[in-house]
Amino acid sequence: MRHQYHPLGFEGSRIAQGFWRLQEWEMTSSETLGFIEACLDLGVTTFDHADIYGDYQCEALFGEALKLKPALRDKMEIVTKCGILLPSDNRPDIQVHRYDYRSEHILASVDRSLENLQCDYIDTLLLHRPSPLMDADDVAQALDLLFTLGKVKHFGVSNFTTRQFDLLQSRLDAPLIINQVELSPLALQHFEDGTLDHVQQHAVTPMAWSPFAGGEMFSGTNEKAQRVQDVLQVLAQEKNCEIDQIVVAWLLHHPAGICPVMGSGKIARLATAVDAMSTPLSDDDWFRVWIASQGQPVP
Repeated sequence: MRHQYHPLGFEGSRIAQGFWRLQEWEMTSSETLGFIEACLDLGVTTFDHADIYGDYQCEALFGEALKLKPALRDKMEIVTKCGILLPSDNRPDIQVHRYDYRSEHILASVDRSLENLQCDYIDTLLLHRPSPLMDADDVAQALDLLFTLGKVKHFGVSNFTTRQFDLLQSRLDAPLIINQVELSPLALQHFEDGTLDHVQQHAVTPMAWSPFAGGEMFSGTNEKAQRVQDVLQVLAQEKNCEIDQIVVAWLLHHPAGICPVMGSGKIARLATAVDAMSTPLSDDDWFRVWIASQGQPVP
């Protein structure tokens, strides 16, 4: 049975825009609104957040912009995350950098995100990182309530192993529709550890954080990064496009239906990612990048 968990799947855009650096962009609310509208004009409707981004400030910055034109809410899918506790002047009650998936924390976290984002509901809530103290039954109680109250439409996870995913899913009536993990030509672990097989098996969307390996894809000086850069440069010349476009196209080529999360505040970079959807790569092209990253031929 192919669609074991959810027949509809993830309904967001194939490319997502991340806002974890929104505070660093130093935009006014009007400028942030303009950026949001430019994203929507490109067909990028999925916006990725987390409660902790920007020292707990990015959600509110986004919300202040959305408040200027609330009708845009119906044109987007908002993804946000909870579960990580970071000591901060903005959260003086937090003493230890750790994880918290107690039901009461999840419920309070969602209420705070809704207030910050100036929204009535969240499209998809992700548990940000797995916790060794996660009680799946307690988590399920919170998620079921959030769904019943209409505060969250869908649920997913981030950085979960396949077993952790299945444990939580076994306690939920609502399907988990996303696992957001690190994926790039320099981060192949989830291509090989069963994560991408698992999401295909259960019709779950893999969202890719750090698709450019935190900039290492372009500026890395170690042997692996330089091997990959050399191949990407050749492919970019062959396709008459930029290297970052090849990287996104490489992720999109995978049959799991990867949704890359872009992190730049420059709309031109996002436009390049959108162009990658029409940049054809052959299987030969894809494996040239894979082999460069591995540093050896396939077995």
